[in-house]
Amino acid sequence: MTPLEKLRAGWNLLNGSTLAGLGLAAAARCSLARGPKGLILAHGYRPRLPKAPAFTVGNVVLLRRTASGSADNPLLLAHESRHSTQYALCLGLPFLPLYACAALWSVWRTGDPASRNFFERHAGLRAGGYIERTVRRGPGRRRDPATPVF
Repeated sequence: MTPLEKLRAGWNLLNGSTLAGLGLAAAARCSLARGPKGLILAHGYRPRLPKAPAFTVGNVVLLRRTASGSADNPLLLAHESRHSTQYALCLGLPFLPLYACAALWSVWRTGDPASRNFFERHAGLRAGGYIERTVRRGPGRRRDPATPVF
């Protein structure tokens, strides 16, 4: 682990987000393993929400059963590692309502919770398995001048 990864792991432990992730992993009866970059991999997450094959709480990456091979995917783990850094920068659990607001913004703009989500974009959309959707037209949005009006 690099010094910055150690700092992030320590800060996420102190701010309670990693403890919350471990609690969620225990409640979901996940098995734990050490991962790269100071991450803790929690295998076997079964609850329906969130729908993603993997998600992060503090330094804990929760992986679904259906996400076989995800723990060996360096792009996905790098994406989740960036989310771990986002938890640290947001001082821990305040990340969750901030992420929810960003997801709602993205849904309003594109119909998809990730495409215009600040946190997903900065973690890397493709690395997280997301497809970038185009911004939809709607009330208050300007029409593309190249689109003819009939």
